[in-house]
Amino acid sequence: ARAESIPTEAPKQLCDNACESELENAPMVTTPSGLQYKDIVLGNGPSPPIGFQVAANYVAMIPSGQVFDSSLEKGAPYIFRVGAGSVVKGLDEGISTMKVGGKRRLYIPGSLAFPRGLNAAAGRPRVLPNTPVVFDVSLEYIPGLSDTDFE
Repeated sequence: ARAESIPTEAPKQLCDNACESELENAPMVTTPSGLQYKDIVLGNGPSPPIGFQVAANYVAMIPSGQVFDSSLEKGAPYIFRVGAGSVVKGLDEGISTMKVGGKRRLYIPGSLAFPRGLNAAAGRPRVLPNTPVVFDVSLEYIPGLSDTDFE
């Protein structure tokens, strides 16, 4: 069998073509740190308190749109503690003001992304030091926190 006969699966995305056109008209929010974002879907659950874990899906891209990392390809949401510094600063800040069920596109400046760069995984682009990155992120749930805690 020849390699080109193997169907290639399109990369999984959080934002399809319809979503992309909606984003063109969505208002851009800029925070004091320089992080910018556009909400794709406003969630209706709680926002994550600092120190709580969150489960989020993400697709991380360089500005050209080339994906360098994605939880969707790994098949499970990424779980991390908000405010603990375990993810890039821009993702930490951007997810902290989301609500469960929300989706957001984060435009993360280089200083809040990978100040020292990020080596490429196989078949992925390298992220050069201080390069801005784009994250599409969805806040799936907050383990240990129920919606009734905020009613």
